[in-house]
Amino acid sequence: LFVTCLCDLFFPEVGESTVRLLRRLGVEVTFPAGQTCCGQPAYNTGYTAEARDVARALIEAFDREAPGLPVVAPSGSCAAMVRHHYPRLFAGDPEWSARAAAFAERVYELSEFIVHVLGRTDLGARYRGVATFHRSCHMARGLGLVEEPLALLRAVEGLDVVDLPHAGECCGFGGTFAVKMAGLSTAMVDAKVRAVEETGAELLVGCDLGCLMHIAGRLRRLGSPVRVLHLAQLLDEATRPARRTA
Repeated sequence: LFVTCLCDLFFPEVGESTVRLLRRLGVEVTFPAGQTCCGQPAYNTGYTAEARDVARALIEAFDREAPGLPVVAPSGSCAAMVRHHYPRLFAGDPEWSARAAAFAERVYELSEFIVHVLGRTDLGARYRGVATFHRSCHMARGLGLVEEPLALLRAVEGLDVVDLPHAGECCGFGGTFAVKMAGLSTAMVDAKVRAVEETGAELLVGCDLGCLMHIAGRLRRLGSPVRVLHLAQLLDEATRPARRTA
């Protein structure tokens, strides 16, 4: 498990849901304690050397404590950083370029791992409600993952999944963009909130905690009753044994 910074520091319950869900699917989960940030905040802000140092630490932790194992992250954004930008970070360094490329091949976003590695979409899940799905930019555009989380959601018995209008539009988070361009970021998230409310859904589900934190914060400030969940949380709730026998 590559838990990612936002999950570790702000949303540990998502990490716990990820572990419970994977274990129910027959996966033995290990957690390399030496893991660090993927380096994306530094990289996106132009601190390439610092991002490279962090990336080395992350690769070394997983190579040392979980050699050869698939690396699963509940974050499309962090998975995209590793897969697409690590090889670029180490261009010109033969040793680390090879290590970065090998590590990138091991990294999977959670829904990608469940659908393409485990070969599962129907998890025997049950959850009554109406949900819509937020398509995060890095996951959809960086990894090309759009249908995988939707396939998992649509297979949940009792869950009505409704399309989100303008699904391809950014929510306005963008990491430090939300801090540096607060006014524009707020306008973008307000548009996203209007789209969510237009669906009539009671649940907003997504796969990137930065986006979900941003949208949930705005929903709360506007007094909206919409509940925001990471995909791992919904699938965890929907596959609990007591729920399945209800």
